[in-house]
Amino acid sequence: MPSKLKNFELSRYSIFIILVVVFVAASFLSPNFLSGDNMFNVLRQVAVITILAYGAMTLIIGGMIDLSAGAVMAFAGVASVIVYKSSNNMLLAVLVGIAVGVACNLVNAFLVATLRTPAFIVTLGMMLMARGAVLELTQGQNVLQLGDFILIGQGNLGWMPIPVLILIVITAVIWYLMNQTRYGRSVYAVGGNEEAARAAGIAVERVKYQAFLVNGVLVGIAGVIFMSRVNAGLPNAGIGYELQAITAPIIGGTSFSGGVGTVFGTLAGALIVGVLGNIMNLVGVGSYIQQIVMGLIIVVAVAYDVFSKRGKAKTTILKSTSKGEPKPPEGKAPATSGASTLEQ
Repeated sequence: MPSKLKNFELSRYSIFIILVVVFVAASFLSPNFLSGDNMFNVLRQVAVITILAYGAMTLIIGGMIDLSAGAVMAFAGVASVIVYKSSNNMLLAVLVGIAVGVACNLVNAFLVATLRTPAFIVTLGMMLMARGAVLELTQGQNVLQLGDFILIGQGNLGWMPIPVLILIVITAVIWYLMNQTRYGRSVYAVGGNEEAARAAGIAVERVKYQAFLVNGVLVGIAGVIFMSRVNAGLPNAGIGYELQAITAPIIGGTSFSGGVGTVFGTLAGALIVGVLGNIMNLVGVGSYIQQIVMGLIIVVAVAYDVFSKRGKAKTTILKSTSKGEPKPPEGKAPATSGASTLEQ
């Protein structure tokens, strides 16, 4: 049997099979699902979630998490809208939105990487601070009449929606960063085994700063697109978006324990989340039930990741003991080499 067929793993492609099944099922559940208007609507909605999901994926692979993405997205988007209304300068407005996202994430990075505070606690605090900041900035009022700012989220370049075009470009850039650069290999190494990565000479703190920087850029861009798409600066926007951003990479095969994940798996996960949300809206499923469904998806995906890792660990131990290698002491996991992690 050829080695390529021998090494073929169905699980590697299962997420794409699930995406096709969900898509086909949705087309049967609602006749409006395959309409052109609905497809473009799904793509525009998925663009924002996917961009956020790429940032969440990067942090999760690196062994971290961001619970502030939704609130920071709202802060960045509203700041961008306010700058555009006062200056009528589209480029300046976009750059301000990105700058707000980066600034918030650099604060997270300092607390996580330099002060070694758990990312869960840090980003939970940032979620509250960012939400409070944007509410204070707007006094809780929506910012309306955005003019040409809506072109970013609602415009087309030919037949292609601009948010989808932006998503395609970002997908290519993130894929290149994670697969073709030293930075990407370092993120996988740090998330797989931080101490082994440090022993291998990787500047762990710098990698964490870089991961949060990438996340900040993506959250800022998502905020700009979101506010442009809804044609308003909404200080209460993005509530729950951080959970959807985390759900997409987890569904797509990113390990919650770090060190494992792919860009295209995350894209497929985001599409599944987007299609499920869209079809539930079309068939009239209530928003409360939708939250239950999304919560179940997160639990099932994480549980599957945990149990599959346990199964692989047991298989590795059984193989090593069958070859006469010493069995690791009870209660201790087999050592992981930094070199193997770097090759991911």
